[in-house]
Amino acid sequence: MSSSLPVIAAVDGSDGSLAALDRAVDAARRRGAPLRVVHVRQYAPWVRPGVLPEGPPDPEDDPVLAGVRGRFAGRADLPVVEYRALEGAPGAVLSGLGSAAQLLVLGSRGRGGFAGLLLGSNSMAAARDAECPVLVVPRPGHGERTADASEAVRAHAGTAAGPGPRVVVGLNVDSPDETALAFAFLEAELRGARLQAIAAYGWPPQTWASPGELVPPMIDQSAVENEVWALAEGLLAPYRSRHPDVRADAHAMPGDAAGLLVAASKDAGLVVVGRHRRRPLSPARMIGSVTQAVLLHAPAPVAVVPPAASQASV
Repeated sequence: MSSSLPVIAAVDGSDGSLAALDRAVDAARRRGAPLRVVHVRQYAPWVRPGVLPEGPPDPEDDPVLAGVRGRFAGRADLPVVEYRALEGAPGAVLSGLGSAAQLLVLGSRGRGGFAGLLLGSNSMAAARDAECPVLVVPRPGHGERTADASEAVRAHAGTAAGPGPRVVVGLNVDSPDETALAFAFLEAELRGARLQAIAAYGWPPQTWASPGELVPPMIDQSAVENEVWALAEGLLAPYRSRHPDVRADAHAMPGDAAGLLVAASKDAGLVVVGRHRRRPLSPARMIGSVTQAVLLHAPAPVAVVPPAASQASV
C-alpha cells in the first residue's frame, strides 16, 4: 500500500508520545507512506485570543523535535521523515491535521493534565474530531486488570490468543460501520494478523408485563447467538473476498460491547472501533460511549475510525 498522505505522529517529549512515535514509524513503513512528526506548542500566555503569532515556529529550534531527531539518528529503517513545529491549542490543531493525513498517532496522555487521568483531553479531542483514523497508544501497563475477563471472553469464543498478531474489531450487526471494518481488515493484512470481530448481544432480554414484574425470557439464547453470528458472518464475507490472506473470525457474545472489546484487547496488537455518527438533532461530533470506554480501559492501542461522509449524519 502506498499513499502520498503522511502518517502523522504527535509528540511532546513524554514517554507516552515517544511510544506512539514508534507505532507511527511502523505504520508509515507498512503503508509506504512518509512520516510527519509534529509538536504543537501552546500559545504563549501573552498572545491575545484570536491573534496568531507571525508565521509558524522553526522546527529546527524546537527542543522536542530535536530529541526525536536524536532518537532517529543512525537508523536505516525509517520512512521519509519530515518535522513540523506548530502553535495553538493542541487538541484543535491535532484534530485539524487529520484532513491531510491517512493516520494520526498519539499517546493516550502527554505531559499536560493530571497524572491520574487515563486519557488526555488532546487525545479525546483528536479521536472525536479528526477526519482521518486516530491511533491512540496507551501508556505501558495500562489495562492490566483486564486479564481475567479476557480469558472468559476467549473461553466463550472457543479460541485462545494463540501465537502471532491479532486485530480486534467491534461489530454492530444492527448498524455495521463499514469504514471501521475496512480499516480493520487493512490493518490485519498489513500486519499479517488474524482478525477477531466481536458482535455483542444483550442477554438476558428484559420484558416487563406490569410494574415491578419481570417476565423470564421465552427466547432461546442459542438461537439468538446463532442469528447474531450468522449476521456477522454475512457482514464479513465481502471483506474476506477483498483480503483473502486475512483470517477473520466472527464471535457472537452476550454482554456489554465495551466490556467485551476491552477484555478481547488483552495481548492484541490493535483494537478498531468506529466513531459515533452524527444525528440530525445533534450536529456536534460525538465519540460514542462504547468507543470512549474502550479508549479509557483497553490495554492495546485503539484506532478510532470516523464514519464515511455518506454515513456521517445517518
